[in-house]
Amino acid sequence: MIARIRAEKEARDQLLREQEEERKREEEERLRLEEEEAERQADLDKKKKEARLRKKQNKKEREKAAELERMAKIREQLQASKSIKIAALEDEEDKKKRIEEAKRRAEEKKRAEEEAAAKKKDKDDWESLLDSSDEEEEPPAPEPEPEPEEEIPEHEQEYTGPPMRSPICCVLGHVDTGKTKLLDKIRRTNVQDNEAGGITQQIGATYFPLETVKAATKRLNKEIKVQYKVPGLLVIDTPGHESFTNLRKRGSNLCDIAVLVVDLMHGIEPQTVESINLLRARKCPFVVALNKIDRMFDWKPTKDGAFRESLKKQAKHVKQEFDDRVKHVIADFAAQGLNACLYYENKSVRKNVSLVPTSAHTGEGIPDLLMLLIQLTQNLLTERFYLSEQLSATVLEVKVVEGLGTTIDVILTDGTLKEGQMIVCCGLNGPICTNIRALLTPHPLKEIRVKTPYLHHKEVKAAQGIKICAQHLEGAIPGGSLLVVNPGDDVDEMKQFVQGELESMLQSRRVDREGRGVYVQASTLGSLEALLEFLKSSDIPVSGINIGPIHKKDVMKASVMLEHDRTYAVILGFNVEVTRDAKALAEDTGVQIFTAEIIYHLEENFLDYMKRVKEAKQMEFAGEAIFPCILEIQENCIFHARDPITLGVKVLEGVAKIGTPIVVPTQKNIYLGRIVSIEENHVAKERADKNSLCAVSIQVDDWSYQRYMFGRHFELKDKLVSKISRSSIDLMKQHYREELKDPEIRKLIVKLKATFKIL
Repeated sequence: MIARIRAEKEARDQLLREQEEERKREEEERLRLEEEEAERQADLDKKKKEARLRKKQNKKEREKAAELERMAKIREQLQASKSIKIAALEDEEDKKKRIEEAKRRAEEKKRAEEEAAAKKKDKDDWESLLDSSDEEEEPPAPEPEPEPEEEIPEHEQEYTGPPMRSPICCVLGHVDTGKTKLLDKIRRTNVQDNEAGGITQQIGATYFPLETVKAATKRLNKEIKVQYKVPGLLVIDTPGHESFTNLRKRGSNLCDIAVLVVDLMHGIEPQTVESINLLRARKCPFVVALNKIDRMFDWKPTKDGAFRESLKKQAKHVKQEFDDRVKHVIADFAAQGLNACLYYENKSVRKNVSLVPTSAHTGEGIPDLLMLLIQLTQNLLTERFYLSEQLSATVLEVKVVEGLGTTIDVILTDGTLKEGQMIVCCGLNGPICTNIRALLTPHPLKEIRVKTPYLHHKEVKAAQGIKICAQHLEGAIPGGSLLVVNPGDDVDEMKQFVQGELESMLQSRRVDREGRGVYVQASTLGSLEALLEFLKSSDIPVSGINIGPIHKKDVMKASVMLEHDRTYAVILGFNVEVTRDAKALAEDTGVQIFTAEIIYHLEENFLDYMKRVKEAKQMEFAGEAIFPCILEIQENCIFHARDPITLGVKVLEGVAKIGTPIVVPTQKNIYLGRIVSIEENHVAKERADKNSLCAVSIQVDDWSYQRYMFGRHFELKDKLVSKISRSSIDLMKQHYREELKDPEIRKLIVKLKATFKIL
């Protein structure tokens, strides 16, 4: 009876194996056809992209030639205006000299006539002179000479050259180095303290007008005497947390010059290295703010003072500590292949990185930092800042603002934007073409990402951070270009241009095409990108994304995963609210909602949840997911020869775990039973790894199986092997993926597949 049942079972297994093989062959054929089709499509896309790139390159070359011609004209105009001004000044000086000479001669002549008249009168009327009163007539007072006008020093004169735009400066660095705090000190704001967890999680921009820069650097400029030519500074603040690589990359792509903030107490850190690599890739000049000098022991602060003035007041041991820490930072930069030195010792700014010691709490060194930025931009990058009519703008962030709807924050790098103009930008569902309804900017020294009253403009000139209100901006993608449709422009060609950018951006938006995975929601698209990057690095699929509060419809979309894989029936909400209806529906359906205002809290909560789910599934399938192992019986370690068989063994390969079924391949694969206990050095264990010496107890789990005995059915020379199967291998792939990363485990599985003839 048992033999017949086994024969039927083997026949069924054979049929199932044949069906599985047929299914695999069909699947392989389908995959091969899909790969061929994908290759053909990739070749076609590559050719299209090359054509677009050639077209774009030709256009850039024409624009560059036109720009060079324009710059040549500007230089000629500057030279001509300078020559005219010098000639006018020389004529004015000659004229003044001639007037003064004429006045002097007239006064001398008048004085000589008066003296001659007085002498003649003395001779002719001596008696009359005696009878006259004793009072002498005073000679008339000479007319006062006009005071010369006070000449204004050259560095305090207003700049009268061609109009220039504000330089764009990006602040980068590791988390908690004081980037936002530095900007708060200049702005006299408190943005950093109001952020969740005290860390920046969004990209922002602040416009510093020239008056603010002048006031901050007034005392320092009395010695340096720099003429201010730029109208101000536009500063982009980026997050330092490791998840926000996308926002740091976006900020570095927009800037003309960067400030890399380094904690003097810690030196270069992981995100500092990442920021250096981003700036190197763009060949962007940067200076280093060595922040937190006030953290040194016994430092005596000078509020808002220049650094060298503060350093002179410090004690000898403080100066020594400062020198030691600076040398450590210089060594860190040398390890990255960069030469660095303190900014006032830097003889070649093109070869060496300038280090500016600062304190975000006391304001020390901030005048030095601002002055250095002005000097570098005006001396090394002057031609880049002449205002051009050609518009250049980039979408910085997409936000839902109460009362305004979906808006986009834009960095206007060059040109002018006007209300009512038609714009074209990248969108999740294709290019967006819409009209500007409102152009808004925060007040000077206010952060664009902080909700404040906005200034309304009819037009805005570069460089400026702008909030644009328009229709159909829900799917706009940060990092893409913003184009303006002028009369005569081909709208379809512009859409095609942004479509090229769109394709490359969508490749980084890791959304599963089959709709399998977790549902992700965030307050801004930049934060959403950071969350998607984290999920990608953790190999977690994403079924859908959205921006704004979590509503009932979002829970319904996430609940689809309840039918496929309950593990991924999850909504991750970063810095968003959950409506009451959404909470109620999630509780009823079993959808898990995780929300947090700090991104790493959200990541930790979700990873803990995934760990609990993984452990529960591993416990559920522990008896079926069989780990491979080969055991060698040890001599004189036979504690019980028959069921339960208790032996001393050495784990030659793999991992022996409780519940592992054991067979003897050299004795026609006789089944001994499952491992029910493991002891090593008289300590009970759940598993024994490779090269472990331990005692195992093996017991038959089904009374219908035959009991085998050591010495009769198998000997000391026989190896004990775990009985793996196709189903156990599939379960391991599904629930024990981390363990399968061990190359030795994978090799042993392949070896045992051949032993047990597993396909």
